[in-house]
Amino acid sequence: MTNQRWKVAEKDLVHRFDPQEIPFETTDELPDEEIVIGQKRAVRAIDFGLSMQDWGYNIYVSGAPGTGKNTIIKSMIVRAAQTQPTPDDWCFVNNFRDSNRPKALNLPAGRGRALQKDIDQLITFLREELPKAFQSKEYVDQQRLLEEGFAMARDHLSDALKKRAQEEGFAIDLSGFGIRIVPVLKGKALEPEEIERLDLKDREEIERKGKEIHEAFHHFIRQARAIREDVNRKIDALNHQVARYTSEQTFEILRQKYKDHPKVMEQIASVQQDILENFSDFLPQPEAPVPFPGIESAPAHRSMARYAVNVVIDHSGTQGAPVIEETNPTYNNLIGRTEKKGRFGTLYTDFTLIKAGSLLRANGGYLLLNVIDLLRNPFSWEAIKRAIKNQEVKIEDLGDLYGFIATTVLKSEPIPIHLRVVLVGSPLIYHLLHTFDEDFAKIFKVKVDFDVEQDATDGAPLQYGRFIAQLCRKEGLLHFDRTGVAALLEQASRQVSHQKKLSLRFSEIADLIREASHWGRREGKTLVGRSDLLKAVEEKAYRSNLLEEKIREWIAEGTLMVDVAGSAAGQVNGLSVIDLGDFSFGRPSKITARVFIGQSGIVNIEREAKLSGKSHDKGVLILSGYLGGRYGRENPISVSATLCFEQSYAAVEGDSASAAELAALLSALTGIPLRQGIALTGSVNQRGELQAIGGANEKIEGFYDTCKVLGLTGMQGVVIPRQNVKHLMLKEEVVEAAANGRFHIYAVSNIDEAIEILTGQPAGALQPDGTYPEGTVNAAVMRRLSEIGEKMRAAAEEGGETGLLPSPSLSRKRRGGNDR
Repeated sequence: MTNQRWKVAEKDLVHRFDPQEIPFETTDELPDEEIVIGQKRAVRAIDFGLSMQDWGYNIYVSGAPGTGKNTIIKSMIVRAAQTQPTPDDWCFVNNFRDSNRPKALNLPAGRGRALQKDIDQLITFLREELPKAFQSKEYVDQQRLLEEGFAMARDHLSDALKKRAQEEGFAIDLSGFGIRIVPVLKGKALEPEEIERLDLKDREEIERKGKEIHEAFHHFIRQARAIREDVNRKIDALNHQVARYTSEQTFEILRQKYKDHPKVMEQIASVQQDILENFSDFLPQPEAPVPFPGIESAPAHRSMARYAVNVVIDHSGTQGAPVIEETNPTYNNLIGRTEKKGRFGTLYTDFTLIKAGSLLRANGGYLLLNVIDLLRNPFSWEAIKRAIKNQEVKIEDLGDLYGFIATTVLKSEPIPIHLRVVLVGSPLIYHLLHTFDEDFAKIFKVKVDFDVEQDATDGAPLQYGRFIAQLCRKEGLLHFDRTGVAALLEQASRQVSHQKKLSLRFSEIADLIREASHWGRREGKTLVGRSDLLKAVEEKAYRSNLLEEKIREWIAEGTLMVDVAGSAAGQVNGLSVIDLGDFSFGRPSKITARVFIGQSGIVNIEREAKLSGKSHDKGVLILSGYLGGRYGRENPISVSATLCFEQSYAAVEGDSASAAELAALLSALTGIPLRQGIALTGSVNQRGELQAIGGANEKIEGFYDTCKVLGLTGMQGVVIPRQNVKHLMLKEEVVEAAANGRFHIYAVSNIDEAIEILTGQPAGALQPDGTYPEGTVNAAVMRRLSEIGEKMRAAAEEGGETGLLPSPSLSRKRRGGNDR
């Protein structure tokens, strides 16, 4: 019986790109041009997100690694940023009313540094000029006149007091211990003992006059103090006048320069007021000794830093809007920090130590973040959400924010922000955040999906050629000729396992270009051709396929039992894919089935051993539905069977072996042998239709390599679902073997067609009377099930039981269903 009607034609085993249809001779001919290949949906979404200015339209870029999403989003952001205005500079300045609450000032781009320089120059000027002004002859003369006037007034009052005291018979004694008023008799000061010896009348007279003199003295003190205070006021007014006169012109220049910035004008006025009140800080101060060598001591007077301007955001060199990519999004790197310095074993800080984070540096522009890096850093996710929702950044220490440290800290004024945050991550993270974070959907309203493949259109060779040319020029690689480009396109199709698609994982394609250039250069070539690219593919596989070769070796020596010749009942070669991350390969697995009389239904040994995944369990359960629907319409089915992946000691997942399991089960049930040289892969549904599976190329090539090791007979091949034909991008060796009849690939639509290939017998179609034609596989199945049913009923009657045994699916449910 021939199987030619299911055989896949050679032209359908691989899609070849004709080098003659490539519209250039070499990639060196192509000009450098920045293009985006195959990401129309993503580009459209990015363009929308960048142009939408409303709140909450931040962007989440979703896609598989290697699709160029970082490169594309950055290039589009940079282009958009160049057309936008440059945002303001931001500075922190001292709050002279409350130094623990620094004020934030914004100025046009570049003006922040100018203000800082102007204030520094002002302070430098005043530190030089104020001492000169207060040491000038005019100031010294005016101060001396005031002091002399005070001295003259004080001396006049003092002389008047002394004269009155002398008239009243008293003397005023000035000593280091104070002032003493003593009575005088005949030019001699009386001691207390001498006063006691005087008669009563004289003592009373001395006491009365003494009180008057004391009152006069206190009046003198009050007058002298009033004169001193008046002189001090005049000196203060003189000092204020000198300080204002010295600084006024400089401050007037500043006021004229920044008159359009009210907050800056307010700060200039505060600085001037503080300088006038504390001009002495600008005068020479006595040097204080350093108590401990090497330890910074506090200055003897207030620091000049209180007048400084701390420019935290400087856009003097920025053209357009800023584009910031934060590669280490810690809390401090995002929000900013207030640094601290040590002094005498303690830490201190001020507004000049405030540093901006990437949110402020990107203010007015774009901030690009990797979502995994963001989520891995404690507090960063909540911090960036808070900043976006409040539209401001408040630089706070974590200890103060969460109450870890109960100390006095700076509470700087929040800075308003308006920027677009762009997160780059995987689709899984997007869905998790969208599901479990109630704020995510509100603040990241634009999703950008990057595809991993595109249609192989007529313009694709030129697009990929330009990509090759750009990479070769950038990295000094060999350029490609037409055959090299055609081979690269075929590999791009193979990467996505589709004849009409091309891979958009440009990181992998770029690696292939680099490696092909390497092998071409080692051969002394000036251009990369087809052979160089295939060499790169082979060498890359060789570096990773040690396990594949070991498994093949074990099969060849018989350690792993795989039959690729002859026939056997209840046994078939299934195919699986082993994925090592950077390399995947197919291998055959012997699937066996055993059928016997009983009521346990279909037992999946992998499931019972807890080596089966959920998808595989589902595939096995579908078999019960197929058997019941096809063979149990008129009579209930009673059968016990086991299914097993022989010599499988790891977890089995996926339903691509369900067709092979069904074939083994039907073969075991009927005793009809299956051809061991034909492997079967495919998912089967309850109607017996074969469904597409993944890894078709790896599975076919894996079985071909096994047959090659054990000996090709010309009767071997693989049966795949018909839907997988478009996914075939087989290696040249396999295609050549199929073309020469040494290996065969069959594509079928249902299990009947697969059974016919495996058994060499017709499966048989259902007749109007509900039976199948004699000599067919399905007729044999019906006959065998009927025999088992009769034996089960006979056994039940002999054992005194009544009724029929439950169906396999029901019996399995009573035994636990899908529970492990």
